[in-house]
Amino acid sequence: MAQTDHFIPSDEIHPIDIAESVAHHHAWDFDRLADDQIAVVIEGQWRSYSLTLAWSAREEVLRLICTFDMDPPEGRMAELYETLNLANDQVWDGGFTYWPAQKLMVWRYGLVLAGDAIASIEQIDAMIGNALDGCERFYPSFQMAAWGNATPEAALDIALGEAYGRA
Repeated sequence: MAQTDHFIPSDEIHPIDIAESVAHHHAWDFDRLADDQIAVVIEGQWRSYSLTLAWSAREEVLRLICTFDMDPPEGRMAELYETLNLANDQVWDGGFTYWPAQKLMVWRYGLVLAGDAIASIEQIDAMIGNALDGCERFYPSFQMAAWGNATPEAALDIALGEAYGRA
């Protein structure tokens, strides 16, 4: 993600105000749903991702939910869930779950801002970037587990290989 510390006025300290400024800076489509919630659509390499950031003053948590459509075959759900568990073992921030009723793959993360802590632009930019990176990284694995008849371990091998150097 690009450095974004130069474009937000210092008097905008509400986390959703910051998220809106980050979305505007990156020219992402967004909709401010309420004072404490914003929805963002981001085009990735594999598909479009829908992000929702919501602020809970009571819990002092900024929650990010990043979703994409997925309707796997019923007979492959066990493999998909096992792949999700293996993927979650590989990430430090956030985690995946599947919402079968909505047919959505979900990445969730909560940024705790207890004690009147103020979110920084870099934190919000990084949490959005990490969500997108996780979804882009593991999307092929979920596809292989659901439709490619791969074992969860084989499906995850696709995500774990990282390229080094330059082409």
